[in-house]
Amino acid sequence: MFELLDRDGYGRIGRLTTPHGTVRTPVLLPVIHPDPARQVLSPSEIRSTLGAEAVITSSYILRGRPELGERARSEGLHGLLDFPGTIMTDSGAFQQHVYGGVDVTPEEILEFQRAIGSDIVTPLDVFVEPDVPYAEAERGVVETLLRVRAAREQVGTRLLAVPVQGGLFPELRARSAQGSSPLADLLCVGGIVPLMESYRFAELVRMLADVRPFLSPERPVHLFGLGHPMLFALGALLGGDVFDTSSYHKFARRGSLLFPEGSMDLASVTEDFCGCSLCAELPLSRVARLPEDQRIRHLAAHNLRQCFLEIARVRQAIRDGELWELVERRSTAHPAMRAALLELRRHRELFLPVEPPSRTSFLVTSDASLERPAILRFERKLAAYREGRGSPSLTPFPGLGLRELERAPAAVRADPLSRTLWEVTTPIGPVPIELSGIYPVGPLLTPAEYAPEHRRSVPAEASPPPDTGPGSGAEQTGPETPLEPAPTSPGAHPTLALRHALGIIEWCWGRGVREALPLDRVEVHHSRSTGRMREILLDHEVAFIVGNDGLPHFTMAGGRWVQRLAPRPSYRVVAHADAVPFLREGRSLFSRHVLGADPAVPPGAYVLVVDEQDRLHAVGRAILAGSEMGRFLRGVAVRVTAHEHGPQ
Repeated sequence: MFELLDRDGYGRIGRLTTPHGTVRTPVLLPVIHPDPARQVLSPSEIRSTLGAEAVITSSYILRGRPELGERARSEGLHGLLDFPGTIMTDSGAFQQHVYGGVDVTPEEILEFQRAIGSDIVTPLDVFVEPDVPYAEAERGVVETLLRVRAAREQVGTRLLAVPVQGGLFPELRARSAQGSSPLADLLCVGGIVPLMESYRFAELVRMLADVRPFLSPERPVHLFGLGHPMLFALGALLGGDVFDTSSYHKFARRGSLLFPEGSMDLASVTEDFCGCSLCAELPLSRVARLPEDQRIRHLAAHNLRQCFLEIARVRQAIRDGELWELVERRSTAHPAMRAALLELRRHRELFLPVEPPSRTSFLVTSDASLERPAILRFERKLAAYREGRGSPSLTPFPGLGLRELERAPAAVRADPLSRTLWEVTTPIGPVPIELSGIYPVGPLLTPAEYAPEHRRSVPAEASPPPDTGPGSGAEQTGPETPLEPAPTSPGAHPTLALRHALGIIEWCWGRGVREALPLDRVEVHHSRSTGRMREILLDHEVAFIVGNDGLPHFTMAGGRWVQRLAPRPSYRVVAHADAVPFLREGRSLFSRHVLGADPAVPPGAYVLVVDEQDRLHAVGRAILAGSEMGRFLRGVAVRVTAHEHGPQ
């Protein structure tokens, strides 16, 4: 029922298929009150004017109103609400949280949801409050799992949303997630609302970070009750695929406006600053003068539109690989959001298995930017790259970037295999010159680059002295070495180009691959217009293509070299024999046809697609992490870029 299409770490764009259609994720489910007299915007209006693909309503409230409940049984839930799209129902757990109990059994509420034709039904779980003692939280988890197992048998093939409880106790959340994942079609992280209502966003981050590794990746994740637009980006970053909101009408009744930057009282608005289509038709300054029922209706529509717009921004950020940047921008909405970002920095390890090798950009938007998982992984790989090279002399060259590699001192160009690491200074510390153009260093932009005193390109004689003070990570081995004059054409110094090529190959596929390459059979081609390295050839055949991120990916020729030099299962995805004919035509490899994969492969990495005998049939870009392949029943695991008969 769930297919992953694109991603940025745990942030995912997918397709969620239900009996009443397919919805895009991340998706927002407006909470619909089943009593039309209490619902300020009708479900049909929400669908037609705001584009809602799915909604959620309370089966408990509906069942408690006999007239409406009977109509739902006879007309069906979709007919009652006049909503042809996906409808999810909850079970009364939230009312349990508010009132301390509910007057229905788990079996009765499940049977009612089945009878009214809910697309996604929810068992009656035990709502675990965040601050209860461990023993009480454990009882709630145990009882919820018992009810979920019974619910799975009762609902059969109907889609089942399974709550994950446990309060703020990591081991209980893990136990709940592990027990729920095999039984669920949709995993719902519960107990969130009390944290939101008291602005305990940092604790929310800690709780979601604790539970995320134990949630099956092939299941969509619903963050129950996370309904304010300033939190959607943060929720998606931590793996939320489905959100619901009742805030749009609750805040409207209070006379409040919702924005991704926070909330605002309508009474304080004196300027018509909102540019949404509703406020273009009726400016905010006039909304305050409307009769109460019209004012509430307008505010509810405005708030829901802001929620949908933010979900769209989140999806776009995932596609662009900018979700971390969006979260950092949203962290300025409130001090509690800032606390959440600070807490997020403590959980960088969590993201490493799904951290892509590169993105199109790296913008430093806050003091937390240089502590993103991309930096942590780069630093660790850099330590491994330096390891075993003895105690090399580290000579920084300020102002020297990858485009100016050709101007490096003669000593750098003398021997591509030299153990000396010639380094350039970067905002994240000294980096070997051959790695200075790869992600995240290459595209990294900091505020310092836009300061008045900064000069992107400075003559060698005007270069500032290298940073060799305490903490610089660099050792000055002598007077600053002057740069050579720029060559007349790209690639004028083949030994330096070879050093560059070997460096990025080692970065991606290890020192063993680098050292086994026959140097006399390696050629490097550069772009005539930019001077950037574009191709690495072996025996006059293109083996590696260098992307704009400075990283190489292999063609079939390069794939054969890496396959021979790297032991199994390194960089490999093993395809079922049934998929081989399609691979040989350049077709993508679907997850259901994956027999195994290197668990260290992150999404976005280039991989070797082999059969069970380790015969290479294609190379391509991983859409799923190696540990996720084979678990998704739908969707692509590897998008093939080249196959046995040539590039796609």
